[in-house]
Amino acid sequence: MPRDNMASLIQRVARQARLTFRPPGGGSNNGPRFAENLQRLQQLLDEVRAEDLRLAPRGPSVGPGAVQPPVSYMHICETDSFSMGVFVLRAGACIPLHDHPGMHGLLKVLYGTLRIACFDAAGGGGASGEGGQSSAASAPGSSPKPRRHRALLRSRQLYTPASAPCRLSPHADNLHQIDAVGGPAAFLDILAPPYDPEHGRDCHYYCLGDGQSLDADAQGLPKEVWLHETPQAPDFWCGGEPYPGPRVSP
Repeated sequence: MPRDNMASLIQRVARQARLTFRPPGGGSNNGPRFAENLQRLQQLLDEVRAEDLRLAPRGPSVGPGAVQPPVSYMHICETDSFSMGVFVLRAGACIPLHDHPGMHGLLKVLYGTLRIACFDAAGGGGASGEGGQSSAASAPGSSPKPRRHRALLRSRQLYTPASAPCRLSPHADNLHQIDAVGGPAAFLDILAPPYDPEHGRDCHYYCLGDGQSLDADAQGLPKEVWLHETPQAPDFWCGGEPYPGPRVSP
């Protein structure tokens, strides 16, 4: 059964996110006040469980005869300063390696197990930025070669509902790959500010350079890798589902 305070909990998460990531005119994403607000947001997020959002373990759902997407998204709320929603992954699904240019992020597993690999772009910021980028010119008439970027593979670990939230910032762990392990999984996701291509916050996808893999143990990290910018994989897409939980007004 859902807990009695479920509505107040997810509502408090949204309000704390708004306070934490308010625009520069009302605060800034640095300094002790931001750190205090971010810590409080992480504490609240760590309390959220699947039943608080009226979720039960399963994969993405679709109508009869429809092709099941590997991932679906439940929109909860969005403002100019942050977005919040739930990603649902079917068993074995992967959200490919991607970046979050100039963005903060918090990810809390609601059910299942996720393996998350986190990377830093060399020079800081998203990999699509100028730090560590190397572009190879193509001969006239040939197909353009993919852009390459140096990055550090910082961590690759398992997350469950018992784990603390996974956090990214504009300069640390800004790129990550998310795999569902051993069955379906879901996580609550906060991004601040939201993706917005018109303001330079577009999502870019990457793959590891030739001969490189994510098979690294903790003793071998961090390690430098080369990332190739790539189009979105044809076998990955994200469907949409209604959010079944308590209404949220950030």
